[in-house]
Amino acid sequence: MSNPEIVSRDEWLTKRRELLLEEKAFNRERDALSAKRRSLPIVRIEEDYRFDSESGEVSFRDLFGPHEQLIVQHFMFGPDWEEGCPSCSFWADSFSGTQMHLAARNTAFVAVSNAPLEKLLGYRKRLGWTFDWVSAHNSNFNADFGVSKYADGSSAPDAYNYSKEMHMDELPGISVFVKLPDGTIGHSYSTYARGLDMLNSTYHLLDLTPLGRDEEALEFSMSWVRRNDQYG
Repeated sequence: MSNPEIVSRDEWLTKRRELLLEEKAFNRERDALSAKRRSLPIVRIEEDYRFDSESGEVSFRDLFGPHEQLIVQHFMFGPDWEEGCPSCSFWADSFSGTQMHLAARNTAFVAVSNAPLEKLLGYRKRLGWTFDWVSAHNSNFNADFGVSKYADGSSAPDAYNYSKEMHMDELPGISVFVKLPDGTIGHSYSTYARGLDMLNSTYHLLDLTPLGRDEEALEFSMSWVRRNDQYG
Protein backbone atom coordinates (compact mmCIF):
# COMPACT_ATOMS: atom_id res chain seq x y z
CA MET A 1 0.00 0.00 0.00
CA SER A 2 1.45 3.38 -1.02
CA ASN A 3 0.38 6.91 -0.12
CA PRO A 4 -2.86 6.12 1.73
CA GLU A 5 -5.30 8.99 2.20
CA ILE A 6 -5.06 10.27 5.77
CA VAL A 7 -8.21 11.97 7.11
CA SER A 8 -9.76 13.09 10.37
CA ARG A 9 -11.91 10.73 12.44
CA ASP A 10 -15.07 12.62 11.40
CA GLU A 11 -14.19 12.33 7.69
CA TRP A 12 -13.45 8.63 8.16
CA LEU A 13 -16.83 8.09 9.87
CA THR A 14 -18.63 9.72 6.95
CA LYS A 15 -16.94 7.39 4.47
CA ARG A 16 -17.45 4.38 6.73
CA ARG A 17 -21.17 5.06 7.07
CA GLU A 18 -21.48 5.36 3.30
CA LEU A 19 -19.76 2.01 2.87
CA LEU A 20 -21.96 0.48 5.58
CA LEU A 21 -25.04 1.24 3.49
CA GLU A 22 -23.47 -0.63 0.57
CA GLU A 23 -22.49 -3.52 2.83
CA LYS A 24 -26.05 -3.82 4.11
CA ALA A 25 -27.39 -3.79 0.55
CA PHE A 26 -24.90 -6.50 -0.42
CA ASN A 27 -25.93 -8.61 2.59
CA ARG A 28 -29.58 -8.36 1.56
CA GLU A 29 -28.65 -9.47 -1.96
CA ARG A 30 -26.58 -12.32 -0.56
CA ASP A 31 -29.49 -13.44 1.64
CA ALA A 32 -31.77 -13.44 -1.42
CA LEU A 33 -29.23 -15.46 -3.42
CA SER A 34 -28.84 -17.94 -0.56
CA ALA A 35 -32.61 -18.40 -0.51
CA LYS A 36 -32.57 -19.19 -4.24
CA ARG A 37 -29.74 -21.68 -3.64
CA ARG A 38 -31.79 -23.42 -0.97
CA SER A 39 -34.83 -23.59 -3.26
CA LEU A 40 -33.03 -25.37 -6.11
CA PRO A 41 -34.71 -28.64 -7.14
CA ILE A 42 -33.18 -31.93 -6.01
CA VAL A 43 -31.70 -34.73 -8.14
CA ARG A 44 -32.08 -38.22 -6.69
CA ILE A 45 -28.80 -40.17 -6.44
CA GLU A 46 -29.22 -43.58 -8.06
CA GLU A 47 -25.61 -44.82 -7.78
CA ASP A 48 -24.64 -46.97 -4.79
CA TYR A 49 -21.31 -45.27 -4.10
CA ARG A 50 -18.89 -47.04 -1.77
CA PHE A 51 -15.98 -45.46 0.10
CA ASP A 52 -13.01 -46.58 2.18
CA SER A 53 -13.16 -45.05 5.65
CA GLU A 54 -11.43 -45.45 9.00
CA SER A 55 -14.18 -47.92 9.96
CA GLY A 56 -13.94 -49.94 6.75
CA GLU A 57 -16.01 -49.80 3.57
CA VAL A 58 -19.02 -47.52 3.94
CA SER A 59 -21.97 -46.53 1.80
CA PHE A 60 -22.87 -43.03 0.68
CA ARG A 61 -25.66 -42.99 3.27
CA ASP A 62 -23.16 -43.86 6.00
CA LEU A 63 -21.36 -40.56 5.36
CA PHE A 64 -24.38 -38.68 6.73
CA GLY A 65 -24.17 -40.38 10.12
CA PRO A 66 -27.35 -39.42 12.02
CA HIS A 67 -27.73 -36.16 10.10
CA GLU A 68 -30.14 -35.10 7.37
CA GLN A 69 -27.63 -33.12 5.31
CA LEU A 70 -24.10 -33.77 4.05
CA ILE A 71 -21.47 -31.33 2.74
CA VAL A 72 -18.63 -32.87 0.71
CA GLN A 73 -15.30 -31.24 -0.06
CA HIS A 74 -14.01 -32.73 -3.31
CA PHE A 75 -10.36 -32.60 -2.26
CA MET A 76 -7.72 -32.83 -5.00
CA PHE A 77 -5.53 -35.80 -4.05
CA GLY A 78 -4.91 -38.17 -6.96
CA PRO A 79 -4.29 -41.90 -6.50
CA ASP A 80 -0.54 -41.63 -7.18
CA TRP A 81 0.06 -38.26 -5.46
CA GLU A 82 2.30 -38.06 -2.42
CA GLU A 83 0.61 -34.90 -1.04
CA GLY A 84 -2.76 -33.24 -1.32
CA CYS A 85 -3.30 -30.10 -3.40
CA PRO A 86 -1.92 -26.97 -1.63
CA SER A 87 -5.01 -24.93 -2.56
CA CYS A 88 -7.44 -27.59 -1.34
CA SER A 89 -5.35 -27.74 1.83
CA PHE A 90 -5.70 -23.94 2.16
CA TRP A 91 -9.48 -24.34 2.06
CA ALA A 92 -9.42 -27.36 4.37
CA ASP A 93 -7.83 -25.22 7.09
CA SER A 94 -11.13 -23.31 7.15
CA PHE A 95 -13.19 -26.49 7.57
CA SER A 96 -11.37 -28.26 10.39
CA GLY A 97 -13.11 -27.64 13.69
CA THR A 98 -16.52 -26.87 12.13
CA GLN A 99 -17.97 -30.38 12.44
CA MET A 100 -19.57 -29.96 15.87
CA HIS A 101 -21.22 -26.71 14.78
CA LEU A 102 -22.53 -28.26 11.55
CA ALA A 103 -23.77 -31.28 13.49
CA ALA A 104 -25.78 -28.94 15.72
CA ARG A 105 -27.63 -27.94 12.55
CA ASN A 106 -28.20 -31.54 11.42
CA THR A 107 -25.36 -31.49 8.88
CA ALA A 108 -22.31 -33.72 8.38
CA PHE A 109 -19.06 -32.80 6.62
CA VAL A 110 -16.58 -35.09 4.87
CA ALA A 111 -13.69 -34.70 2.45
CA VAL A 112 -13.61 -37.15 -0.47
CA SER A 113 -10.48 -37.86 -2.53
CA ASN A 114 -9.29 -40.49 -4.99
CA ALA A 115 -6.03 -41.30 -3.18
CA PRO A 116 -5.84 -44.44 -1.01
CA LEU A 117 -7.16 -43.98 2.52
CA GLU A 118 -3.76 -44.53 4.15
CA LYS A 119 -2.35 -41.50 2.30
CA LEU A 120 -5.34 -39.35 3.20
CA LEU A 121 -5.19 -40.15 6.90
CA GLY A 122 -1.43 -39.60 7.05
CA TYR A 123 -1.77 -36.22 5.35
CA ARG A 124 -4.66 -35.26 7.65
CA LYS A 125 -2.57 -36.08 10.72
CA ARG A 126 0.38 -34.13 9.35
CA LEU A 127 -1.67 -30.96 8.85
CA GLY A 128 -3.66 -31.28 12.07
CA TRP A 129 -7.19 -31.56 10.66
CA THR A 130 -10.10 -33.22 12.44
CA PHE A 131 -12.76 -33.72 9.76
CA ASP A 132 -13.74 -37.10 8.34
CA TRP A 133 -11.95 -38.07 5.12
CA VAL A 134 -12.79 -41.01 2.89
CA SER A 135 -11.33 -42.49 -0.26
CA ALA A 136 -13.38 -42.87 -3.43
CA HIS A 137 -10.61 -44.63 -5.34
CA ASN A 138 -12.86 -47.62 -6.12
CA SER A 139 -15.84 -45.54 -7.27
CA ASN A 140 -16.70 -42.85 -9.82
CA PHE A 141 -18.03 -40.46 -7.20
CA ASN A 142 -15.69 -37.53 -7.86
CA ALA A 143 -15.79 -38.11 -11.61
CA ASP A 144 -19.60 -38.14 -11.62
CA PHE A 145 -19.58 -34.75 -9.90
CA GLY A 146 -17.22 -33.22 -12.43
CA VAL A 147 -14.05 -32.86 -10.38
CA SER A 148 -12.08 -35.89 -11.62
CA LYS A 149 -11.64 -37.74 -14.87
CA TYR A 150 -12.78 -41.33 -15.28
CA ALA A 151 -10.21 -44.11 -15.52
CA ASP A 152 -10.43 -44.00 -19.35
CA GLY A 153 -9.57 -40.27 -19.39
CA SER A 154 -13.09 -39.09 -20.18
CA SER A 155 -15.09 -36.71 -18.02
CA ALA A 156 -18.72 -36.24 -17.01
CA PRO A 157 -20.99 -34.66 -19.66
CA ASP A 158 -21.31 -31.38 -17.74
CA ALA A 159 -17.65 -31.57 -16.64
CA TYR A 160 -16.06 -28.93 -14.46
CA ASN A 161 -18.15 -25.96 -13.34
CA TYR A 162 -20.83 -26.93 -15.88
CA SER A 163 -18.50 -25.94 -18.72
CA LYS A 164 -18.22 -29.28 -20.61
CA GLU A 165 -14.46 -29.04 -20.12
CA MET A 166 -12.07 -30.80 -17.75
CA HIS A 167 -8.56 -29.39 -18.19
CA MET A 168 -6.97 -31.37 -15.32
CA ASP A 169 -7.34 -34.87 -13.90
CA GLU A 170 -8.32 -33.48 -10.49
CA LEU A 171 -10.11 -30.22 -9.61
CA PRO A 172 -11.74 -28.80 -6.45
CA GLY A 173 -15.38 -28.47 -5.52
CA ILE A 174 -18.05 -28.60 -2.83
CA SER A 175 -21.26 -30.61 -3.11
CA VAL A 176 -24.32 -30.74 -0.87
CA PHE A 177 -26.64 -33.71 -0.38
CA VAL A 178 -29.81 -34.34 1.62
CA LYS A 179 -31.83 -37.33 2.75
CA LEU A 180 -35.20 -37.30 0.98
CA PRO A 181 -38.54 -38.19 2.60
CA ASP A 182 -38.68 -41.49 0.69
CA GLY A 183 -35.37 -42.60 2.22
CA THR A 184 -33.20 -41.94 -0.82
CA ILE A 185 -30.42 -39.36 -1.14
CA GLY A 186 -30.66 -36.18 -3.21
CA HIS A 187 -28.06 -33.83 -4.66
CA SER A 188 -29.04 -30.21 -4.04
CA TYR A 189 -26.00 -28.09 -4.93
CA SER A 190 -22.41 -28.08 -6.14
CA THR A 191 -20.01 -25.20 -6.62
CA TYR A 192 -16.56 -24.94 -8.17
CA ALA A 193 -13.79 -22.46 -9.05
CA ARG A 194 -14.62 -18.94 -7.75
CA GLY A 195 -17.79 -20.34 -6.22
CA LEU A 196 -15.54 -21.79 -3.52
CA ASP A 197 -14.17 -18.36 -2.64
CA MET A 198 -16.81 -17.58 -0.02
CA LEU A 199 -15.82 -20.71 1.93
CA ASN A 200 -12.24 -19.60 2.63
CA SER A 201 -12.01 -17.77 5.96
CA THR A 202 -8.42 -16.57 5.42
CA TYR A 203 -9.35 -14.80 2.20
CA HIS A 204 -12.30 -13.11 3.83
CA LEU A 205 -10.24 -11.91 6.75
CA LEU A 206 -7.68 -10.49 4.31
CA ASP A 207 -10.52 -8.76 2.44
CA LEU A 208 -11.06 -6.64 5.56
CA THR A 209 -7.53 -5.22 5.45
CA PRO A 210 -6.06 -2.30 3.46
CA LEU A 211 -3.71 -4.62 1.55
CA GLY A 212 -6.45 -7.17 0.86
CA ARG A 213 -5.26 -10.39 -0.73
CA ASP A 214 -2.31 -8.56 -2.30
CA GLU A 215 -2.12 -11.00 -5.22
CA GLU A 216 -2.19 -8.67 -8.22
CA ALA A 217 1.57 -8.77 -8.90
CA LEU A 218 1.90 -12.54 -8.42
CA GLU A 219 2.39 -15.03 -11.24
CA PHE A 220 -0.99 -16.49 -10.34
CA SER A 221 -3.39 -15.63 -7.53
CA MET A 222 -2.50 -18.34 -5.01
CA SER A 223 1.21 -18.69 -5.72
CA TRP A 224 1.92 -17.49 -2.15
CA VAL A 225 -0.13 -20.27 -0.54
CA ARG A 226 1.69 -23.05 1.30
CA ARG A 227 0.51 -26.02 3.27
CA ASN A 228 0.10 -24.96 6.89
CA ASP A 229 3.36 -26.69 7.93
CA GLN A 230 5.45 -25.15 5.14
CA TYR A 231 5.51 -21.44 6.05
CA GLY A 232 8.56 -19.82 7.54
